[in-house]
Amino acid sequence: MSLYETVFIARQDISASQVETLTETFAALIAEGKGEVKKREYWGLRTLAFRIKKNRKGHYVLFNIDAPPAAVAEMERNMRINEDVLRYLTVRVDELEEGPSAMLQSRHRDREGTGRERDGRFRDRDRDDRPRRDRPPFEGERDRPAAEGEAR
Repeated sequence: MSLYETVFIARQDISASQVETLTETFAALIAEGKGEVKKREYWGLRTLAFRIKKNRKGHYVLFNIDAPPAAVAEMERNMRINEDVLRYLTVRVDELEEGPSAMLQSRHRDREGTGRERDGRFRDRDRDDRPRRDRPPFEGERDRPAAEGEAR
């Protein structure tokens, strides 16, 4: 049997339990085709890079599958028919990944925190702590005397 990774995106307006039901349905199709879903990962509700069928967010799910090509084709056919599935992608791989995927690892790393905020600044550093950059004086500043503590 061949090894596959499949990721599908479900609509944002269905609940997580409905996504779980959808996942069970697709896993049952693989099992009927004499295949096996080795790993399932729910990545959660994530923002899409662009709108797909008027949706800005979607529920992401990953499958690692060991199944014959006919079972995977049947699963993809059902994904095309299902209104709740926005997109899917199936890739044939040489071996399946053990442990959590890169998406779950990055989510875990984000929860722990790396000392940086989302915009790239450090949390413990305030804007006033930044050293002032030297700049050439403005035309009117050349003639005025330097204030106390001001560098020229």
